[in-house]
Amino acid sequence: MTYAALTELAEQLHIDVRRELSLSSCTSFRIGGPASLYLEVREAEQLSPLLRCCHSCEIPVLILGNGSNLLVGDRGFDGAVLRPTAEPAAIRLSGNGEIVCPAGVPLKQLCLFAREQALSGLEFAYGIPGTVGGALFMNAGAYDGQMADVVLRAKAVGADGPVELPSADLALGYRRSLFMSRRELVITEVTFRLASGNRERIAARMEELLRRRREKQPLEFPSAGSYFKRPEGQFAGALIEQCGLKGYRVGGAQISEKHAGFVVNRG
Repeated sequence: MTYAALTELAEQLHIDVRRELSLSSCTSFRIGGPASLYLEVREAEQLSPLLRCCHSCEIPVLILGNGSNLLVGDRGFDGAVLRPTAEPAAIRLSGNGEIVCPAGVPLKQLCLFAREQALSGLEFAYGIPGTVGGALFMNAGAYDGQMADVVLRAKAVGADGPVELPSADLALGYRRSLFMSRRELVITEVTFRLASGNRERIAARMEELLRRRREKQPLEFPSAGSYFKRPEGQFAGALIEQCGLKGYRVGGAQISEKHAGFVVNRG
């Protein structure tokens, strides 16, 4: 495995290449060893040639969003980390309550855009610290809402080029999507269909949910959010607390004293 061809291609595409970047700086857990190569990709069109090069050179690929649902080992990642990024200014309206958003935009910025357009449906996502692409990848949800409720279609790209998929083909379920089984596809853009609403009521709901997060969740420590899938008819945090494990600690990893559904980094 050689990185020379990928480095040369990235330079031709005017993409900065960083070697041995510590992924602890890229994850909300603040944990993770170095990546052999780290590339921030600002244009969706750049992904196909990069993916083709990685495939032909047998370079493992890790697609990184905001790193807020990711645990990276101390040995790091021996391969190429590709991180799609985008500015909030790239979000746009598409008529009939539809918003088109690049995958690399932080989810918070999408929620704020929807609020300003008086479009309702994304209030549940305000405070989820991932990117739009990452949220779709795992069908992120909270407070009785999920991405599956509002996603209309998505664009993705693989080594062979772009594809467009309607929501019915995304296999969205509880914390899962098509993209988990088809890792060769990288989400580049998501279209949402929202409902017209009242801007003040939307804002009030967003602030209410953010307040509830701050009160109940251990946001003062690095973590990857609510860590466990919810068993049907149960709550993971409550079950863990019933086991007497709230506050239990091994080294720097601790089950939160505030919310037993969180594992936090205390070291």
